[in-house]
Amino acid sequence: MAINILMFEIKEAEKKYLEEHPFEGYNIKLYEECLDEEFIKNLPEDILENTQVISIFNNSSVTRKVLSNFKNLRIISVRASHFDHICLNSCEDKNIAVVNIPQFGAKSVAEYTMGLIINLVRNIIPANNLIKSGKKYYGGFLGRDLDNLTLGIAGTGITGAYVCKFANDFGMKVIAYDTIKRQELIDKYKIEYLPLKELVQKADIISIHLDYLPETYHLFNEEIISNFKDGMYFINTSKSEIVDLEILLKYFESGKIQKLALDTSPCESICYNCKNLSDELYPSHLECLKQTEFIEKFNNCENAIITPCIAYATQDAIANNLTQTMINIKKILNGDRMCRIV
Repeated sequence: MAINILMFEIKEAEKKYLEEHPFEGYNIKLYEECLDEEFIKNLPEDILENTQVISIFNNSSVTRKVLSNFKNLRIISVRASHFDHICLNSCEDKNIAVVNIPQFGAKSVAEYTMGLIINLVRNIIPANNLIKSGKKYYGGFLGRDLDNLTLGIAGTGITGAYVCKFANDFGMKVIAYDTIKRQELIDKYKIEYLPLKELVQKADIISIHLDYLPETYHLFNEEIISNFKDGMYFINTSKSEIVDLEILLKYFESGKIQKLALDTSPCESICYNCKNLSDELYPSHLECLKQTEFIEKFNNCENAIITPCIAYATQDAIANNLTQTMINIKKILNGDRMCRIV
């Protein structure tokens, strides 16, 4: 008997991969929408009754109320590393396994981060925009050599470790902040671990690769951002909630932050689909909407690069991600408990 799987937040590249690589023994239904308390109202009773597995990305919200609609749900598979959008207590109560992909897109995000660093430091996008505008080039766009700059990495997990390697290949000095100091990175790349406040005072470029946890919410706040080195570059390819965007905007507009790049948003669905529906949104979503307004202000600034959470998005990462998702599901169905979060 086939296992019924609902996959939410499916992008075109994922759909194409699944069409070209069917997984035998699984009946998979694909939805572009997020799974949340509103969208679940659109699912027929027979689907809710017979679904054993759901697969989500970063913007779904699997609350206790959402879970109560599924009658025979056994597994929630997150096609990403984050799982803060799932009510784990309810999953535990209902004996629903939760599994994620800790290494999801780590190398792809690190490569994208280096691309952002080079774009910011060498003024590639402004220079290209000048040529496209038809204006005459009179000089300017003076950049820096990377091996004369210090990169501060906040978070040296899998992605941060890749960034350490790539930055080392460019000859950059690397300093880092994390609650766990990885000796292999110290030995191999000569990185120096510092307290966060000291790191931001010394780094020419700061790149965030931390997990989003209760203790990292607005970790980059007034106290930390006000201590940034003058004229520095700031990059966030991690979760938006780690940074207080209002404070970041304040110091960006003051010139303390020379340029920045954000490949993140408080809530993708609100950013692009729901802005005119604020009266119908939950209070937490209204907070996302407020944060989205700061993203728009950054987007109107010449010295900011804003991209829609695409650092992970390579054909290779998506193929590996979907393959690993199905491997995880198979492991759980076969009784493996080692890969479970819950």
